[in-house]
Amino acid sequence: MDKTVPAGAAILLDFIRKTEVGRTDRASYDVIYGQNQHKLKKQITAMTIGELVDEQASFTKRFKSSASGGYQFMRKTLQDLSRELRLNGRQVFEPDLQDRLGYHLLKRRGYEEFMAGKMTVTEFAKRLAMEWASFPVIAATKGAHGQLKRGQSYYDGDALNKALVRPEAIEAVLRKAKAAGNELPVLAPEKRDAENLPSEPEKPKPVWKSKRAWLWSYIGTMSPAALMGAFDWRVQMVIVVSIIGISIYSILTMKQVKDKITELVEAL
Repeated sequence: MDKTVPAGAAILLDFIRKTEVGRTDRASYDVIYGQNQHKLKKQITAMTIGELVDEQASFTKRFKSSASGGYQFMRKTLQDLSRELRLNGRQVFEPDLQDRLGYHLLKRRGYEEFMAGKMTVTEFAKRLAMEWASFPVIAATKGAHGQLKRGQSYYDGDALNKALVRPEAIEAVLRKAKAAGNELPVLAPEKRDAENLPSEPEKPKPVWKSKRAWLWSYIGTMSPAALMGAFDWRVQMVIVVSIIGISIYSILTMKQVKDKITELVEAL
């Protein structure tokens, strides 16, 4: 379900797909009337709206209806939605777009008024039945082709459409949708593999554990003594040589210097 569809509307749209095409999975968005999608050269979720509308021109003759997608959009409905929402026909008819268009149809039929308590369940159910022929009216009313009883399709009598669910199911899903409200769905946090988790920053070593600190301490202590002639000249020579060696070691083991040396060696 598209992330911009609120919880209550998502419940209704899932129910509509289940009722209209018999399923709610990814494949539900590719269904055309009469389950004839396998007769097409290209899945409708891979078509643009413009391509689908062009294809639908032959659907009524071939399949008895142009109803397409998870919400069984008629050709005229898609054309109206394209004009109303200023779609340019190049949008791909993928599942999220179908969800957004389905949500717009719900709003057309009074979804927001129903959720706000400004429209009765009976009236909203009738309006849904006007949009989706598989839905029954839940009270006696006048339909497209005459007087209707509770449980009949709004288009009963056209020799094509009939209600596919009981009115009690409509009442139950409307109660559920209203209880869910208009909150946007809370998305589960994305799971990440252990190897992709950011590593903790390396903690600096305590000074007393640092080799470099001890080496520089030695240099700092012995250098003045050597310079001041505090030891025999041979001892001083040993101290000076060790200081030079320690200095070179300390410099070469610095990370920046090591990296640079590695680069130079690899370049040779």
